[in-house]
Amino acid sequence: MPEIYFIIVTYNAMKWAEKCFTSLRQSSVPVHCIVVDNGSTDGTPKYITANFPEVELIQSEKNLGFGKANNIGIEKAYQKGADFFYLMNQDAWIFNDSVEKLLNVYNLHPDKKEIGILSPMHIDGTEKKLDIFLDKYIAHNFETRLISDLYFQTLQPFYKISFINAAHWFLPKETIEIIGGFNPYFFHYGEDLEYVNRILFHKKKTFLVPESKVIHDGKQSLSKVDYTKYEDLRIETNIMNPSIPDSLKAEKKALKQSMLKNMLTGNLKVYKTLHKKYHKILKEEKILTELRNKVKEVGLTFLNV
Repeated sequence: MPEIYFIIVTYNAMKWAEKCFTSLRQSSVPVHCIVVDNGSTDGTPKYITANFPEVELIQSEKNLGFGKANNIGIEKAYQKGADFFYLMNQDAWIFNDSVEKLLNVYNLHPDKKEIGILSPMHIDGTEKKLDIFLDKYIAHNFETRLISDLYFQTLQPFYKISFINAAHWFLPKETIEIIGGFNPYFFHYGEDLEYVNRILFHKKKTFLVPESKVIHDGKQSLSKVDYTKYEDLRIETNIMNPSIPDSLKAEKKALKQSMLKNMLTGNLKVYKTLHKKYHKILKEEKILTELRNKVKEVGLTFLNV
């Protein structure tokens, strides 16, 4: 039986804790769980310790963000001999056969080396609809006939998909050993997109497994990211994408062109925003270039193991 480690980052997770951790106990395939708590103030760590003693809890005194906290859990699981790493959000839970069906697809896949990420089907908290973001990712996925197959109920065991968020990621050990962990440049939001960019660069793929279903009780709004709280790092993500040639030069050029256009059309608010971003990029050229080079490497990148 493979060693499967769930890694869950918590921050004030009491709303979901009982469903989340009870679902792991009920898995038809035995799993381990490592929780990295990002300084919860609602009693989450005490609740987990008291009610789910099988969970290994790592307490951070401060909020490290999503990627850095996940890296701590990945490191611990790797040191314990994990064969698979299941990254799951705190506002999520599984069904008893969710992991079993992911394993079935992995075991039957004709070329395991191309598997970077396996993802189950994300269902929203009502358990009656697909998560709105999965709807979006499927709609944007022009490489397969997934929508047609869903409609006609002729589903294949798995589908290649360009991107799916990290609410439920099932990663074989080889993915960790080739891609590494999350990029510490990101605090919250964007780190999963940057990781998928690296998956593609290293010739691996992301697959959606329709038979495996899970819950993600996230906000059902495509505009859930509050950019007044979290910086929009899409330009920086493009710069660090190792598959885009001359990305730094191209993004700087695009920013200057947008700045000029908005200045000439009198859109000074947008101009000021772009101007600020441009100077931030200039200031961070060195670190962005270093990170771009680092993510090209094969190995346990960004992990201390």
